Amino acid sequence: MLLYGDFPLLVPEYPQIIDFHLGLPRPVGLRRWFQPQVRFDADSERPFAPFPLDHAFPHFEWGLNWCIATRANRYLMLHSAVVEKNGRVAILPGRPGSGKSTLCAALMMDGWRLLSDEFGLIRPEDGTMLALPRPIPLKNTAIPAFRAFAPDAVLGPVFPRTRKGDVSHVRPTRESLLRVDEPGRPAWIVFPKYSASNDNRLYPMARGRAFLRVSGNSFNYEVQGAAGFRAVGRLIRGCESFQLHYNHLEPAVEIMNRLAGDDLREDERLVSEADI
Repeated sequence: MLLYGDFPLLVPEYPQIIDFHLGLPRPVGLRRWFQPQVRFDADSERPFAPFPLDHAFPHFEWGLNWCIATRANRYLMLHSAVVEKNGRVAILPGRPGSGKSTLCAALMMDGWRLLSDEFGLIRPEDGTMLALPRPIPLKNTAIPAFRAFAPDAVLGPVFPRTRKGDVSHVRPTRESLLRVDEPGRPAWIVFPKYSASNDNRLYPMARGRAFLRVSGNSFNYEVQGAAGFRAVGRLIRGCESFQLHYNHLEPAVEIMNRLAGDDLREDERLVSEADI
């Protein structure tokens, strides 16, 4: 209830199609009592080895990610966080360690609407992005850094020594959940890169390089074939693309707010001829 208590539930009187039927049963036998474990069941599949019982929640979250990544191929799926402000969407693609989840959570707490932390779901027919807000996982040193930035945020317990290190989850804002049926129109693609030695600056990115980076951060670009190529091409043409180097959350959020408010300097918007 702490992290999913505000999520809407289906009304039994109005049956809807259920995408996934998931379960977290405990194995029978000695494992029920000795070093107890939990299993992730997705319909008739058991895609993972059991996890320790006290890691049941992150096991569920990672299992649900697997379900979406393997079954939502009608959409172009980007490995990215997605947030929206003033009717325009920022896509934050990133690999593990880039700081995308931490920045996404900070932006959400600063008034941006969360569409997703893990999946950028693009409808190939019109280029809009679907909302899929869920608890945002933070790992290791990002947990205390985010707590310092947003002391009023609701975080779940810290699960120590998981397969991804220490993990805690941030509850989505109520506004993000109330607007779950509202798609968004992409305006910016921002590749975040956290490092303690970074400056805090937005660097413009040429369209060709952005195309390669976005397609490389897609779960199913190759599966989509020509439709995926067209979808990424339309996305790149309709967005400004940047790299965001940052070393603290406060200046990174300030830069993103300036971007959303059309308050960037001209040299931060234009791609230099050397980059084309």
